[in-house]
Amino acid sequence: MASEWRKLPLSLAELCIETTLRCGQSFRWRKINNEWHCVLSNRLITLTQSPTHLSYKSTLPAINPPPHETTLPLLQSYLSLGVPLTQLYTQWSTTDLNFARRCSSFTGIRILNQDAWETLISFICSSNNNISRISSMVNNLCLHYGPYITTISGEPFHDFPSPEALSGPEVESHLRSLGFGYRAKYIADTAQIISQQRPKGWLDQIRNPAVPPADNPKFQPGEKPTYRKAHEALLELTGVGPKVSDCVCLMGLGWWESVPIDTHVWQIAQRDYNFGGKSKSKTFTKGMYESVGDHFRNIWGEYAGWAQSVLFTANLKSFAEQAKTGKRGKKEEEEDKENADVVVKKEKVVKQEVARVVKNEELTVSSTRKRKAVKEEESQQRDEDVKMEDVMDGLTLSSQVSQVSTTSTTTRRVSKRIKARESQ
Repeated sequence: MASEWRKLPLSLAELCIETTLRCGQSFRWRKINNEWHCVLSNRLITLTQSPTHLSYKSTLPAINPPPHETTLPLLQSYLSLGVPLTQLYTQWSTTDLNFARRCSSFTGIRILNQDAWETLISFICSSNNNISRISSMVNNLCLHYGPYITTISGEPFHDFPSPEALSGPEVESHLRSLGFGYRAKYIADTAQIISQQRPKGWLDQIRNPAVPPADNPKFQPGEKPTYRKAHEALLELTGVGPKVSDCVCLMGLGWWESVPIDTHVWQIAQRDYNFGGKSKSKTFTKGMYESVGDHFRNIWGEYAGWAQSVLFTANLKSFAEQAKTGKRGKKEEEEDKENADVVVKKEKVVKQEVARVVKNEELTVSSTRKRKAVKEEESQQRDEDVKMEDVMDGLTLSSQVSQVSTTSTTTRRVSKRIKARESQ
């Protein structure tokens, strides 16, 4: 059961879904027929965007559907719409010339306020991996272990599986058969730890109290949680290193000062901020990791992770065209134009429908006369068609007779020539 489309006034400077949903934060958004789809909190969310509005609708499952009216607050929290993004871009551009040079090509990138458990497992999958393959793995987790929600254009959509669903004895071997490799053990072990060795709601206990979960705004935070405590607590889980821990802190627990450091960010630190001096080492120790994070926190402040995500995206090969041209790719611009055209077309359809109703009332009076006239025209047309068929039959017959006559004449000539040769 799908809701009607609804609109939120929102500029591309405040949110660009074409960039935000593709830059390696969430791995479950799929684009089908110019619409973005993802299951959040037991419903399918569908998004489109024009230069001035974000349009959304929700599709509920047949079993235990949530109320449609909860979709808007869920979406607002998930997209972190309470954060004044354009103000932050201005602030970072003032204090950081490198950010100022690059940000104009990548406006509207927001940090998603995702489910902590999903974020944890997704980034365990990210180890030595790329966005496309991570997305495939996460989709397989949902297909095989998550509850079914609905199907769009032949593609099934499932919610993310719970820790209990991934803690069974056969999970590791099954995930290995699906191509997860060594990550299969990390996922199975972490699921068992969360479901069996940690108190219920443990991840919420270490999240930022100022950033409630998208689906639970009235959650009860733990006792005096901090970013550092959350970071260290996550390191106790199987398959979680400093980078994965910071990804979960930033995108799953609301610790927005968290700066995940991977090879992309390390390259940025060395290339654009001369971090480490002349040393161009591709590896770094835990002390170096913390130093890079602190360096960026000193520059960008409490939203350092947000600023980092902009530069991280600008460094990805998949966004190279956008970085060079100073604007979004041609494909994305064409899709924006298509979305705007759709809005205009829908308005035209409404006007046409009104005009059609009025016209139908006028046509009702003369419909009988018109039907009679149509029948007369059809009768005349049939007569003409019969005459035309007769003519065509005549032409065909004439052609056939002509061909026979020609063949007979040719045959007689050949016979005379043969007899003449025999007499010689």
